[in-house]
Amino acid sequence: MAGKPKLHYTKGRGKMESIRWLLAAAGVEFEEEFIETKEDLEKLRNDGVLMFQQVPLVEIDGMKMVQSRAIANYIATKYNLYGKDLKERAWIDMYVEGTTDLMGMIMYLPFQPADTKEKNLALIIERATTRYFPVYEKALKDHGHDYLVGNKLSWADIHLLEAILMTEECKPDILSAFPLLQAFKGRISNIPTIKKFLQPGSQRKPPTDEKFVAVVRKIFNI
Repeated sequence: MAGKPKLHYTKGRGKMESIRWLLAAAGVEFEEEFIETKEDLEKLRNDGVLMFQQVPLVEIDGMKMVQSRAIANYIATKYNLYGKDLKERAWIDMYVEGTTDLMGMIMYLPFQPADTKEKNLALIIERATTRYFPVYEKALKDHGHDYLVGNKLSWADIHLLEAILMTEECKPDILSAFPLLQAFKGRISNIPTIKKFLQPGSQRKPPTDEKFVAVVRKIFNI
């Protein structure tokens, strides 16, 4: 039997967090080797395992995979979270790309200058409530199913829950105008593997704070 996937990244969310979510939702145990210093990152680069000199890096099924989208595609397909046919995959991709855009705005907020944070936070809230969440609310309303695609749990659902929880960290009542998304959040959060990942002590990472921003800047020279 193959060993557990091994994730190489910092101790924060970043581009690895959605990969952690996918593995956890699929019920797959994984190990993490944290990059804590500039030297840790240089060692991976010097070992020749980073195709483009960048992390995330995931060791899985005898491969050393890089590029977060490629890694997530592989995991979603392997664990049957990527739809039953080409059309379902296209819908999942569209939904995932949308939530990725929203999550990217949130991910980079702590790294922005203090004088622009308030403006950018307001933009995140505006985009979430006028551009992104209405799409998912309408999708759930139109097809009347519990899940976004094919009435079966997919990567799109897992990614959307992650995005919802991230935006709630920005504004706790952000779902107040979206009753179907509130119900969706409750349903998906209670799937046993996801419920376990949401418990304290799991491998889910906390929101990025100033202390972690300083660590990241040091490791990646930014």
